[in-house]
Amino acid sequence: MKYADIKHCDVANGTGVRTSLFVSGCTHRCRGCFNEIAWDFNYGNEFTDEAVQEILDSCGKSYISGLSLLGGEPMEPQNQRALLPLVLRFKELYPTIWCYTGYTYETDLLAPEGRAHCEVTPEFLACIDILVDGEFDQELYDLKLKFRGSSNQRVLQIHEPGCPE
Repeated sequence: MKYADIKHCDVANGTGVRTSLFVSGCTHRCRGCFNEIAWDFNYGNEFTDEAVQEILDSCGKSYISGLSLLGGEPMEPQNQRALLPLVLRFKELYPTIWCYTGYTYETDLLAPEGRAHCEVTPEFLACIDILVDGEFDQELYDLKLKFRGSSNQRVLQIHEPGCPE
C-alpha cells in the first residue's frame, strides 16, 4: 500500500488534535473530492514499518486525541489488509480511531457480500470507534456539517473509544 500524507496536527478530521493518515487508492472517484490526487493506488510513499512507527510516535504526544484514517479510501480491501497491523497496534496503546469511507457501513462493510468486505473487515471494524460513511455527493455539499462534506454522509459511533469488541 502507498499513502499520500501523514498530518501530525490535524484538527479537521475528528475531535481534538489528531494524527491523520491519508492512504492512496480509491475506486469511488467522487465528483468534487477534496483529495483527488490520492485516487491513484500508486501515488505517494510506501507504507512501511517506519511509517507505522512515525504514526504511533506522533499519537503518543499528550495533545493528540487519536488517529484518523482517510484517503483515498482506507476501506478498499487491499488498504484494509495493509492497515490492519497499524490499527491493531494502535489500539494496544491509544483509545480512538476515526475512519472516513465512501462505503456504506451496513451494506458495503458489514455484509459478507458487501463491495468492500474482505477477510479482515470484521477485525478491522472492531478497531474503529467512529466511522464516517457514504460517498461524497457534490449536490449535497454543506459547509455547516461537522466532520463530513455532504448531508448523505453519516458519523457513526461503532464502538466506545478504547473498547474494541
